[in-house]
Amino acid sequence: MSDAEPILTIEDLAVSFPGPPGQRRTQAVDRVNLSIYPKQTLAVVGESGSGKSVSAMSILRLIPCPPGRIDSGRILWKPDPRSPADDLLRFTDKQMRSVRGNQIAMIFQEPMTSLNPVYTVGEQILEAVLLHQQVTRADAVVIAERALKDVGIADPAGRLKEYPHQLSGGMRQRVMIAMALACEPRLLLADEPTTALDVTIQAQILELLRKLQHNKNMSILLITHDLGVVAENADVVAVMYAGRVVEYADVQTLFTRPLHPYTRGLLRSMPVLGQNVDRLDTVMDGATIPDDFPAGYKVAAHIEDANPPDGYGGPNAYLYEVEPSHWVLCEADAAKRGMKTPPHVDVIRRAADAVAS
Repeated sequence: MSDAEPILTIEDLAVSFPGPPGQRRTQAVDRVNLSIYPKQTLAVVGESGSGKSVSAMSILRLIPCPPGRIDSGRILWKPDPRSPADDLLRFTDKQMRSVRGNQIAMIFQEPMTSLNPVYTVGEQILEAVLLHQQVTRADAVVIAERALKDVGIADPAGRLKEYPHQLSGGMRQRVMIAMALACEPRLLLADEPTTALDVTIQAQILELLRKLQHNKNMSILLITHDLGVVAENADVVAVMYAGRVVEYADVQTLFTRPLHPYTRGLLRSMPVLGQNVDRLDTVMDGATIPDDFPAGYKVAAHIEDANPPDGYGGPNAYLYEVEPSHWVLCEADAAKRGMKTPPHVDVIRRAADAVAS
């Protein structure tokens, strides 16, 4: 596939849920624009409730409708460069079943609640393989064993016969990854893949994902609130707050030159190893507007309000490319308006020798 074209593009996605009786709907995702390229890792980072998981679940049409509702937008899927992109939001249920788990797979946050406790690990992996691949049950067992072996699980044949409660948290997360990758998807949605795991297991899981991505030429959408995980694993970063993408850039640019006040506050609130302080900064403590914010653009100060009436940043704020491949949610003067297409950071990718072999 040509690396010059995104494999997935989200354009102006808006998702809402019912509010309290008599009040307007809550805008969980508000005009989100993202793109991800082949073999690229896009990290979506933000506080709990910022819209990260809803955005990812919208890709696979897993938002229950009702009560949820996709108000606008397109999700363009282009796994084959020779074919035009398809809008997943227009797919029928039958078409989406051919995409879920086959072309696009997802690792959910809690492996214990995501795995069915009354079925063995093997039965749950085999279900996905038999659904999407034209193979016999015996061949499906071989594929399932290979998937478990790929994620570092010893005695895969024996583990297929075990139930989720017989496995540790780290093992269950590896099973979730094996299940997601059994059909070799082009895109993996990893929603907080290291939640509730100790730091040693977290490192192992993340290293495993990097290795599998390198070996299988897979793209990853990594959802997290851990900026350390972002710095170590992402190629490109999208920062979300109150349902909107507030900043979008390659990982090095975002950490060395954050421009949006919320991003600056988020980075300032990180504890620094070896630094002795009486009190850690909050996001609001560090949320400042840069003195050298690019001319022709105006960014609003960060406010701690999850859903202001006009949306975070105001009704006239959009993602603008204020610097090359650096997009910020802001307002533009008349000379700068018009460039509001989904951000494409297409050439940023970690070198192959930096990936675990």
